Amino acid sequence: MAVKFGVIVPQGWRLDLVSIPDPVEKYETMTRAAQEAERLGFDSVWLYDHFHTVPTSELETNFECWTATAGLARDTKTIRIGQMVTCNNYRNPALLAKIASTVDVMSHGRLDFGIGAGWKEDEYLAYGYPFPAGPERLRQLDEALQVIRAMWTEDYATFEGKYYQVRGAINEPKGVQKPHPPLWVGGSGEKVTLKLVAKYADACNITARDPAMCRHKFEVLREHCAKLGRDYNSIIKSNHIFMYLLEPGQSPDDAVRDARRLAKSDEPTLESLHKTNIIGTAEEAIPVLQQLVEAGTEYFVIYFRNNLANLKSYQIFAEKIMPAFR
Repeated sequence: MAVKFGVIVPQGWRLDLVSIPDPVEKYETMTRAAQEAERLGFDSVWLYDHFHTVPTSELETNFECWTATAGLARDTKTIRIGQMVTCNNYRNPALLAKIASTVDVMSHGRLDFGIGAGWKEDEYLAYGYPFPAGPERLRQLDEALQVIRAMWTEDYATFEGKYYQVRGAINEPKGVQKPHPPLWVGGSGEKVTLKLVAKYADACNITARDPAMCRHKFEVLREHCAKLGRDYNSIIKSNHIFMYLLEPGQSPDDAVRDARRLAKSDEPTLESLHKTNIIGTAEEAIPVLQQLVEAGTEYFVIYFRNNLANLKSYQIFAEKIMPAFR
């Protein structure tokens, strides 16, 4: 099976639009990135679901995830569009299922629906959302996944849970894709999150630069599938990878300088960056990605930390790396 590749478009969350003063031009930059990814043959484009920027909360542009998803659904023609990942607590799950169904129709059936338990406490509190402890957020996600599936499959959706109740909710149209848009659950938690993948999801998304960790997480998923009677091979195994894709002759020190600028500190070092990022030329990146494929990765969702707005990394990746996996 050919490996698939998605790419995160510049949205503002990682301060990747700060060099552009005009908010309209910032949005058009995001659109152009999605259109270029489509032209180059990437399988999908992805958006984050956050309100405040990282690594620090700045008074900077950060486009809202689902509004931007809907915009990209009409700004593109063939590429798939997803969220890496929707924060469950930011929207009522029945409403979220309705929004997703509408976007699936707007895109003519190109939506990948990503969701997770959420984690960024400062956003919750700033926007007036309660921030429950992790185990409770995961229990809420479990119920939300059941609500969303009911909204996508039942004429009159009904669910009675501790956190959510749906009583005869009508959701028409339910979307274009059958039986429903692919449901991606993001996160690497071994006891709960990967079990939720085995119970409900069509795809998982972990973040694992280390092949041994990648293999371990997918083995945990396999064990959950075996216990629940789920076909492990029916689940897409995806991996969210951060990359500094260097041009020939470009120094890795440039990547460190970029990271320090965004983090506003003397850290991280090049050594620490290598632990969580792929840093190198296309020729150097291919064997690293191949190790992750051998560890079970079937689908990469790439965030390019350098040259994002000018799209050079997209072009180098598509021309030099993607053909090695297809």
